[in-house]
Amino acid sequence: MHKEGKVVPLAGAIDRGARALSPCLPVLLLQVRDKAAMQLRQGLQALFDNADDTLFEMADKASGRPDQNLYFEAMRDLRLKRKSIERGFLDTFYDAFSRIGQADAYELGLPPASANGPLERAVAVQGMVDRVLSRDGFVLQQLNMRFNVLLDVELDESRNPMGPASLCGYFLAAGRSLGVGLNVKLVLLKLFERYVLRDLDQLYGEANQLLASADVLPDLLPAPRRRAEDRRSSPLGMPCADGLANDPTPDSSGQAFIAALGDLLAPARGQFAPRLSSAGAVQAISTSDLLRLLTHLQHYVPAPGESDDFDIGQQLEQLLLRVSVRSGTRRRIAVGDEDMINLVALLFAFIQDDYNLPESLRALICRLHIPLLKVALLDKTLFSRATHPARRLINEIAAVAIGWETDGEGQRDSLHLRVERVVQRLLNDFSEDCSLFNELLDEFLAFSQDERRRNELLEQRTRDAEEGRARTQQARLRVQDELNQRLRGRVLPLTLVQMLEHAWSQVLLLAWLKQGEASSAWAEGLATVDALLASIAPHPQPEQLLEQLPALLKALREGLAGVALDSAATRDFFQQLERLHLRACGGSLADDEVPAQVCVQSDIVLALADESTCAPRQPGVAEEPALHQVDRLRLGTWVEVMDDGDALRCKLVARIDCSDRLVFANRTGMKVREWSRAELAVALRRGEVRLLDDGLLFERALDAVLAQLRAQQVR
Repeated sequence: MHKEGKVVPLAGAIDRGARALSPCLPVLLLQVRDKAAMQLRQGLQALFDNADDTLFEMADKASGRPDQNLYFEAMRDLRLKRKSIERGFLDTFYDAFSRIGQADAYELGLPPASANGPLERAVAVQGMVDRVLSRDGFVLQQLNMRFNVLLDVELDESRNPMGPASLCGYFLAAGRSLGVGLNVKLVLLKLFERYVLRDLDQLYGEANQLLASADVLPDLLPAPRRRAEDRRSSPLGMPCADGLANDPTPDSSGQAFIAALGDLLAPARGQFAPRLSSAGAVQAISTSDLLRLLTHLQHYVPAPGESDDFDIGQQLEQLLLRVSVRSGTRRRIAVGDEDMINLVALLFAFIQDDYNLPESLRALICRLHIPLLKVALLDKTLFSRATHPARRLINEIAAVAIGWETDGEGQRDSLHLRVERVVQRLLNDFSEDCSLFNELLDEFLAFSQDERRRNELLEQRTRDAEEGRARTQQARLRVQDELNQRLRGRVLPLTLVQMLEHAWSQVLLLAWLKQGEASSAWAEGLATVDALLASIAPHPQPEQLLEQLPALLKALREGLAGVALDSAATRDFFQQLERLHLRACGGSLADDEVPAQVCVQSDIVLALADESTCAPRQPGVAEEPALHQVDRLRLGTWVEVMDDGDALRCKLVARIDCSDRLVFANRTGMKVREWSRAELAVALRRGEVRLLDDGLLFERALDAVLAQLRAQQVR
């Protein structure tokens, strides 16, 4: 295995791989291999040169900071492992060539679409392979025939180390160490198709030409070469992720995805118009006719709160019966269209039960069932392209709606009205022109970005206020400790104790907060307390006390002036202090002039004006797994709190480590809850607080549906 940290020149790796090959391979085959390796290396370099720009623009268009961070982390990981991936790809390529034609020939193979691995990746790879074979299958077949002559074996496309399936396998194997999500891997696969697989006709053509010139089947009819502008239908610098959809056959990956689900969806077929299934002659209606039926039904979707007896399956069955009667021919829905209807129905069944979204907004989103079904029938890339505008619109609405609170007047707020407007516009105006989704997505993104910016500003203010309060609390505890060390257990004049507790404590607080514990202001404030306490004790040498008093009185006056102590209270304190100093110097006082004394038995507790009242104290012992769960919470995590029977949604906006507090705010950025680690862990364990999943709604629904279908197939 190659070590990640050892970086060597790629050309050196190619030479090393060439020397490591078995010497029994024909020289012609080695020449073909070396020319192919150089072209593949150039394609990989172009891929990685453009990957940074693509991922950066995806991060720029990401809906939230967590998604942006994922793309930035992917960029970093790709830069660190670029050489390793290129090296691993070429090493595997050479290894495959070294065993070409052997019985145990190296074959990576592609994951089947129904395997437990990422289905979208398998379908994307299969679509890439199919496009290469449909475009360059003729020249690849000629190359296989010439390899067969050289090696005296039967070599098909799957065992050819230069075949598209093998090349995709090498790339997947080399990129296994990448710690990126599925979306980023799909983008890298599309880049691999654009910069490596795109020019395979040139690679195969040059290999055939080299072999033909060496009299290996020279009479085979050469295939017509594609023009350079055909191969490069889009510029090398891919401007953004949306450009990945500009393929000659953009719908093929989506169609492959749906085709791969055929076996999983088969058990659900036959639900529409079952009374017609036993008839001898049944004609399937076209997809365009089905779209017209759905457009008709779209205008009768009930509003939220109305009686929900609107079932799309039953409505379609009734319409099919009417069409059959009018046409005189029994009609049914085509198998592919029925699979699509069932798949979209499962997606919306998941959305309907997804507690991560508020119930009222969930009902609004579910009204888009028919428009999304029509999009799926028109454009299969809805399932294979994460940037599809209809898919993004659903995800964006769900992302903004997760923190919406259902109160008495909440349904009249701007978010609810905006989502309602989007839904109604689609129900009223969407026929078969998917550009309407682009228009509505742009409008909703403008709205949601404005709202996010406003909420983030309020959250930042809440965060700053909480961090300031935590620092003030830390300062208060420090001042309390210093004063209690000096006063606890002593008999002191009441006037002096009250001044230290209510006024001089504020002087110390300001010094600690503004200049820190290591500052001269903090040290001088404590020194003044010590000097004050020493000055009221009897002095055997009054002259020394009299020399020290001017500096002490000056420090006291300047400090109390800084905290704006009431002038009458200040005057009264200094009059009392004057009597205490007179007595300390040996003077005598009348009984009514002697200040009252008090024994300080209990600790001073300083109070703050903004003591929090929104932190519920949870009795109980936090368990270690629950504490780990709390520690893993990231800023921005949404939770739902059961508050006297009502659900309160809030998100983590600040983690104050110094005071062990987690602060939560509502959608508008206002603080509504705070817990300590242990309190939140106990609340999570008891079910009083539950975490909400703020991941992309469409992706979560699709993953859940695929898992459900696979589980049903296993049973």
